Amino acid sequence: MAVPVEEAIAALSTFSLEDDQPEIQGPGFWVSTEKGATTSPIEYTDVSAYRLSLSEDTKAINQLNLLIREGKEMGSVLYTYRSCVKALPQLPDSMKQNQADLYLETYQVLDLEMSRLREIQRWQASAASKLAADMQRFSRPERRINGPTITHLWSMLKLLDVLVQLDHLKNAKASIPNDFSWYKRTFTQVSVQWQDTDTMREELDDLQIFLSTRWAILLNLHVEMFRVNNVEDILQVLIVFAVESLELNFALLFPERHILLRVLPVLVVLAASSEKDSESLYKRVKVNRLINIFKNDPVIPAFPDLHLSPAAILKELSTYFPKSSAQTRLLTLPSPHELPPLVSLTKHTYQRHFLIINHIGAIRAEHDDFAIRFASSLNQLLLLRSMEGADMEWAKEVKGNIYDMVVEGFQLLSRWTARIWEQCAWKFSRPCKDPVGTESHETAASFSDYEKVVRYNYSAEERKALVELVSYIKGIGSLMQKADTLVADALWETIHSEVQDFVQNTLATMLRTTFRKKKDLSRILSDMRTLSADWMANTSKPDSEMQGFHQGGEENRVNFFYPRPVAPTAAQVHCLQFLIYEVVSGGNMRKPGGLFGNTGSDIPVNDLKQLETFFYKLGFFLHILDYTATVANLTDVGFLWFREFYLESSRVIQFPIECSLPWMLVDHVIESQNAGLLESVLMPFDIYNDAAQQALVVLKQRFLYDEIEAEVDNCFDIFVSKLCETVFTYYKSWAASELLDPSFLFALDIGEKFSVQPMRFTAILKMTRVKLLGRTINFRSLISERMNKLCRENIEFLFDRFESQDLCAIVELEKLVEILQLAHELLAKDLTLDSFSLMLNEMQENVSLVSYSSRLASQIWAEMQNDFLPNFVLCNTTQRFVRSSKMSPAPVQKPSVPYAKPNFYCGTQELNSAYQSFARLHSAFFGMPHMYSIVRLLGSRSLPWLVRALLDHVSNKITALEAMITGLQEALPKSVGLLPFDGGVAGCMRIVQELLNCWHSKTELKTEALRGIKEIGSVLYWMSLLDIVLREVDTSQFLQTAPWLGLIPGADGQVVQFQDGENSPIITLFKSLAAATVSNPTFSNPSSFRVLSRQAEAADLLYKSNINAGSVLEYALAFTSAALDKYCSKWSVIPKTGFVDITTSKDFYRIYSGLQIEYLEEAVRVQPNNHGMLGDSIAWGGCTIIYLLGQQLHFELFDFSHQILNVAEVEVASITSTHKNPQFLQNFEGLVEAMKKARRLNNHVFSMLKARCPLEDKQACAIKQSGAPMHRIRFENTVSAFETLPQKGA
Repeated sequence: MAVPVEEAIAALSTFSLEDDQPEIQGPGFWVSTEKGATTSPIEYTDVSAYRLSLSEDTKAINQLNLLIREGKEMGSVLYTYRSCVKALPQLPDSMKQNQADLYLETYQVLDLEMSRLREIQRWQASAASKLAADMQRFSRPERRINGPTITHLWSMLKLLDVLVQLDHLKNAKASIPNDFSWYKRTFTQVSVQWQDTDTMREELDDLQIFLSTRWAILLNLHVEMFRVNNVEDILQVLIVFAVESLELNFALLFPERHILLRVLPVLVVLAASSEKDSESLYKRVKVNRLINIFKNDPVIPAFPDLHLSPAAILKELSTYFPKSSAQTRLLTLPSPHELPPLVSLTKHTYQRHFLIINHIGAIRAEHDDFAIRFASSLNQLLLLRSMEGADMEWAKEVKGNIYDMVVEGFQLLSRWTARIWEQCAWKFSRPCKDPVGTESHETAASFSDYEKVVRYNYSAEERKALVELVSYIKGIGSLMQKADTLVADALWETIHSEVQDFVQNTLATMLRTTFRKKKDLSRILSDMRTLSADWMANTSKPDSEMQGFHQGGEENRVNFFYPRPVAPTAAQVHCLQFLIYEVVSGGNMRKPGGLFGNTGSDIPVNDLKQLETFFYKLGFFLHILDYTATVANLTDVGFLWFREFYLESSRVIQFPIECSLPWMLVDHVIESQNAGLLESVLMPFDIYNDAAQQALVVLKQRFLYDEIEAEVDNCFDIFVSKLCETVFTYYKSWAASELLDPSFLFALDIGEKFSVQPMRFTAILKMTRVKLLGRTINFRSLISERMNKLCRENIEFLFDRFESQDLCAIVELEKLVEILQLAHELLAKDLTLDSFSLMLNEMQENVSLVSYSSRLASQIWAEMQNDFLPNFVLCNTTQRFVRSSKMSPAPVQKPSVPYAKPNFYCGTQELNSAYQSFARLHSAFFGMPHMYSIVRLLGSRSLPWLVRALLDHVSNKITALEAMITGLQEALPKSVGLLPFDGGVAGCMRIVQELLNCWHSKTELKTEALRGIKEIGSVLYWMSLLDIVLREVDTSQFLQTAPWLGLIPGADGQVVQFQDGENSPIITLFKSLAAATVSNPTFSNPSSFRVLSRQAEAADLLYKSNINAGSVLEYALAFTSAALDKYCSKWSVIPKTGFVDITTSKDFYRIYSGLQIEYLEEAVRVQPNNHGMLGDSIAWGGCTIIYLLGQQLHFELFDFSHQILNVAEVEVASITSTHKNPQFLQNFEGLVEAMKKARRLNNHVFSMLKARCPLEDKQACAIKQSGAPMHRIRFENTVSAFETLPQKGA
C-alpha cells in the first residue's frame, strides 16, 4: 500500500540530521558557482517597461557592467601572470646547432602569453573609449536626457576602479616586460624567414609602449575623456558622490568603500587637469575634505598582496598631469613609508589605527552582543512559526526585528572583514625592518620581502587578535548561513512591507500635503507608486480584519496591506532610486549641497529625511535578498593566502609554509596554549577554503588551486601531528598532576606550578566532519589513530627506558605506566581508543593466549640474572637490596637511555622533575615498593613464568656449586677436630687458619662458591618479599569477593559459607533476574540474562577455588629441596658408624663454615667498619642449603665461628671473674663482633625456615598457571614439580 505524500513528508520531517558536533569551523559555502538570486539574466533591459525615459541610461549601465566583468577577468590574468622565461631551457654548447628550433619553440610559448597581454591592451582602449563616451553623453548642454542614475554612477566608479587596478598591476608586474623582451628577441630571430611582418612589428611596438609606460591606461583614459568636449561636470559629480558617501558612511559594504577610496585620487587628478577645472572642483569640494579622507586612509587594499596609496598616486600622477599640481596641499600628504613608526601612532590625530589589536576589545563585545540578540530573534521567529493565528502586529515586529538583525550582522561582518583587509595592506606597506630569525646564522639580508611583511611583521598579540577576528567572522557567518531558510520569508515580507508602506502610505501623505500643487514632482511620486505598489496585497485579508485600519480622518488614513514574501526586483529598486534622486535634485546633477543637502530645495526637512532613509534602504535590499551570496562575500578571507606579487619579486617558485599567514595563525594557536583560542584552531583553515574558491571561481587558475591544495595537505598533516602532541601532553600532564601525592603539594609553597590549567579540547575532539577544499574529513578518527599510535610509542619508550636502567627503575616504570593509563582513560571519554591493556600486551609481545612470558618479564629476568643477583647485596635489617660498592661488579651491557620529549614522561618539565625526585628515592635500592610494582606490572599471567625462571636459576646455581664444593672438600684435611678451649681465641684462630691453608690455592674457587651461595640466597629472599606482596594482594581480593561469594569468618578464624548447600549471593541475584525477565513477556531479550546467570556460576567457582592461597616462598623452598636431593649423597654423607662424625666429616655445613669464617676475616681486614661485602644474602643461601640438607644441628655444633664464640664467651667469663683487663680480644674484637652478627643472622634464617618449611612433612604449596597459589598440596619433591602439578585429592 502506497504511503500518501503528505504522510511521507511528515515522517521525513521527524528525522533529525543534527549531531553533537560543535560549530567551531566556518560555513561550508557553495558546491556550485551559480549567480546570485538578484542577478537578472536580462540585466536592466526590463526598465523600459516602466516608461521612465531611461533607455539610454539602462543601455549604458548594461554596457558598463559587461566591461566590469571583462575587466575583472583581465585583472585575474594580470595578477596571476607568472614569468615564462624562468622555465625556458638553456641549450648546452653541444646543441648550439638547434638554436633556431629553440627560438621557434620559445616564440610559440611566449606568443600565447603575449596574446593575452594584447587582448588586455585592446580591451583597455575599448573600455576607456566607452567610459569616456558614456561620461560625455551627460556633459552635453544641448542635449537633455535622464540620468545618470545612482546605479549608473556606481557602474562608472566600478569600471574606473577596474582600470586603476589594471594599471597598478601592470606597473607592479616586472615579469611582464621581462617576458616581452624575450618575446621580441625571439620574434626578431624567427621573423627573418617570414614575409609581411610590418603589421606585427607595429603591434609589438604598440604593446611595448603600453607595457613600458607607467599609468598608460589612465593616460589613455584622460585622452579619451577630453577628446571631444570636457567631462569635468560628470567627474565632479562622481567626486561629490564619492566624498559624500565616504563621509556619511553611505557605502553599505566594505568592497564599495574600498572602490571609492581607490578611484577618488584618480578622479581628483582627472577632474583637475586645468586651473579652471581645479578652481571649479575645489569650490564644490573643499580641499580639507579630500585631505581628511586621504589622511584617514593612507593605505588602501587593491589586491591581496598589493596596496594603493592615495598620496603616492597623487604625487606620481602629478608628473603625468602637470596642470593638476596646482593644489600643492594634496601633494604634501605623506606616503605610507613616510608615516611615523607604529609606537607613535597615538600621538598623531591624522593616523588611523590599522592594527586589529587596537580594536579587538570592542569587536569582542560587538560579537558577543550580536550573537546573543540574533539567537534570541531566531527563537522568537521559531515561536511565531509554531503558532497559528498569531497577532499581526507582533508577527510584523518579530520579522522586522529579524530584518534589523540581519542588516546589523552584514554591517558587522563588513566592518570586521574590512579591518583585516586594511591591516594586511598596512603590513604590506610597512615591512619589518629588523626581522629576528630562528636560525643563528640568518641575517637581515637573507630574509625575503614576503617574510618581512608577513612572517616577521606580526607579533604574537597581533596573531592572536587576527585569529580571534577570523573566528568571529566565520562564527557569525556560519550562524547567519544556517538561518538562511529560516529567515528568508521573514526578510522578504519585511522588504515588501517597507516598500509598500512607503509607496502606499508615505508617498500618499506627501501627495496630499507637500507636493499637492507641484505637478512635476507629483507625477514622479505617482510613477513611484505605479511601478512598485502591490495593490493585490490590500485584498489579501477579509474586510472585517481591515476595518480598524481605515479609521480616522482623510488626512490620517492609512492603507492596510497584508505582507507577502514578494520583494522588488533589481530593476524596481534601480527605478525607485532614480525617481527619489529626481525628486530631491530636480534632475540637476550640479545641485550644490550634495545628494540630500537642503541647499536651494523647497522640500521640507522631514520629507527629505524620509526620502533619504528609504533611498539607502533600497540600496541594502538587494544585499538582503541575495542573502547567501552576501554572507559568502563578507566572510571571504581567502586573500590572506595569496602572494603573487611577492613570489615574483622574490624570484621563488613558492614560499615555505612558515611564511604562509593561515599556517602562522594555526601554529600560533597550538604553540600559544591559549585556552580561549583552542576552539578556533580550525578557523584559519577556512582561509584555505576561501582561497581555493577564489582560485577556481574568481581567478580561474587551476595551478593556484593545486598550490593551495599541496600546502593544505602538508599543513593539515603537520597540524594534526602538532595538535595530537599538544592534546597528548595536556592529558599526560593532567594525569600526572592528579596522581601527585596531595600531601606533597600541600607541603610545598610552589605547589600551584604542578597544577595543570584546564584546556577545552572536548569540542575539537568531537569534530567528525571537517570541511577542507570540498572534502569532509573525519577529524576525530584521525586524532584517535594518532593517539593510539602515540600511546603505543609511549609504552615502547617506557620499556626501552627501563631496559637501559637497572631493576630499581621498576617503580618509576610503574608510575609512568600508571600516568599513561590515566591519560588514556581521560582521553577515552572523548575519543574511541584501543583498550590500554590491549596496547600494553601488544608492546609486551604478550597477545597470544599460550604466551605466559612477556617483554617486561623477560627484561626483569635478564636484569636479575645479569645485574641484580651478581651485583646487589642484601641488608636483612632494612629488607632491601643495594648495589655493592665493595666487590667488583659483573660487566653489564645496556643500551643507552633513549631520548624523548617531556610528554613521554609526565607532560611538563615541572611535573617531570617532581616525579624524577620521587623515582630517585627508589633508585638506589630494591625492596618492597619495587616488589609491589613488579606484581602489578606483570600480573597473574607473567609472574609464574618469572618465578619458574628464578627457580631454574637456583637449580642451575646448585648444579654449578657441586663442582666447586667437591673441589673444596677434596682440599680439606682428612681430620678436622673441635677447637680446644685452652688456646683461647687466638689459638683457635691459629688452628682454623692452619686447617684452611689448604684453600689458599683455591681463591677463585672460593670466590665463585660464595657468589653462587649469595645468588641463591638473594633469590630465596626475593621470593620471601614476593610472598608478602602476593599475600596482601590475595587478602585484598578476598575482601572484595567474599560478600558476593557468601563467605564469612568462622569461630576459629576460618572462612565458612554463610548458608551451606545454597547458592552464593551473586548466583542468586542473576538467577532471580533471569527468572524475572522470563516471566515478563514484554522484555525483548531474556536470553542475555540467562547467559549472565551462567557466567555468574562460573565466576563463583573460579573465585572460590582461589580463596585458599598458598605461599610462593614455601614452593621455592620445596623446589630448592628437590634440586638438592641430587647432591645429598655428596654434601650430606651418612656416617658409616651411625653416629655423628666429628673429625672426618666433609659435608656442606663444614665447607660453608670454612667459607664463612674466611669471608668474615677478610671483610674485617679490608673494611673494618663494614662487614657487608657480600651482604646478608650469603647467609640466606648457605643456611637454606644447610637446613634443607638436614645439617642445621651439625652446623650449630661444629661451625668454626660458633666454636670461637663459645671460646670467647668462656674466656671473657673467666677473665671477668679475676678482674683482669681483657686485652686478649684487642686483635680479634672486630672479628668476634662479625661472628656474633653472622650467628644472629643464621639463627634468624633457621627460625624462618622452620616456620615456613618444616622438614618432618616436606610440604609446600604449588602455583597454578593462573598465578594463584594452592595451599598445602603434597607433591613429590622433583625439579619438574612446577610443570607436572598434581590435582586436588590425587
